[in-house]
Amino acid sequence: MKILGVRFAPLNVPLERRLQTLTAATWFIWTAFGNFFATIITVYMIIYMQTYYLILLYSLWMYYDWDTCDRGGRSYNWIKFCRNNIFWRYFCNYFPIKLVKTVDLDPTKSYLFVCVPHGILSTGIVGAFGSDALGCRELFPGLEIRPIILDQHFKIPIFREYVYSLGACASSARSIKYLLSTPPSSSFTGRATLLIVGGASESLESLPGTYRTIVKKRKGFIKLALQNGTTLVPVFSFGETNLFTQLYSSEGTFFRRVQHYIRKIIGLAPVVFSGRGFFQYSFGLIPKREPITVVVGSPMELPKIAEPTAEQINEHHSKFVQNLIELFETQKHNYVKDPEKVVLELDI
Repeated sequence: MKILGVRFAPLNVPLERRLQTLTAATWFIWTAFGNFFATIITVYMIIYMQTYYLILLYSLWMYYDWDTCDRGGRSYNWIKFCRNNIFWRYFCNYFPIKLVKTVDLDPTKSYLFVCVPHGILSTGIVGAFGSDALGCRELFPGLEIRPIILDQHFKIPIFREYVYSLGACASSARSIKYLLSTPPSSSFTGRATLLIVGGASESLESLPGTYRTIVKKRKGFIKLALQNGTTLVPVFSFGETNLFTQLYSSEGTFFRRVQHYIRKIIGLAPVVFSGRGFFQYSFGLIPKREPITVVVGSPMELPKIAEPTAEQINEHHSKFVQNLIELFETQKHNYVKDPEKVVLELDI
């Protein structure tokens, strides 16, 4: 039903779908604004609740736990309840999110999953690998799965516990080097480190129906993989860019320069976006109910080179980009509307 151009939800929506919408809204609001909310809650507890002893104890815990994000993250025994709870099942079923593997991976090896596109908030990667709702541990048995998230999230009281619950580690060079060079904890026999290579900059290119990535400009992950002899795996999140519309401005414009300036200061891209609301589908902060399929491609073996040259980095980077293009072209017919009209845009 439309009123004044706004498309409203019907009144007889099943409870299951309403719960899915609630979890998607809760996740987005907490993920997008959780740093701010957590800071406000902490200040409120100090000034108004006068719970100094709790803040002191939590501060001591943070001091003790400060480097965990750079040393492989929390053990699975700490986080398995959070990754398996019903919230994530409702969340993944909302869109829905699906996880697809194209080949089996050796459970005794170390992998760097290079994921594109970033989208606004990397929703598909969070659902597929930040929880166990889609059975990622069964699809990739033996692998300890560690998503990489902005390191600043691990410095905010309360909010840091959420990102730790995803099994995440920091995006610092120290953290990634540790993950690629250190054996996983028992009972895992191998490790998959997930890097959303485009980062916050790529979220500014997220538009419905398009697939844009800045992977051609990012070569640091190739150097790290070569130094550790880590196998690269392309991962594509089809449908990721359809969840929100945004106020888009191309590179070089005044608005884009302001966005980049703010991003450099706070680490997050100031995207002006719109999704849907609780009771209408035309605008709001909730992601649109659009399907996302996360496809894990074939591994690309790399040699171990302690000090790779620029030529070696460029050579293997070009090979990886070609593998990524091949994954997109072979899989888009399964997961993209009008696949012949959709291309992977690399030169942005």
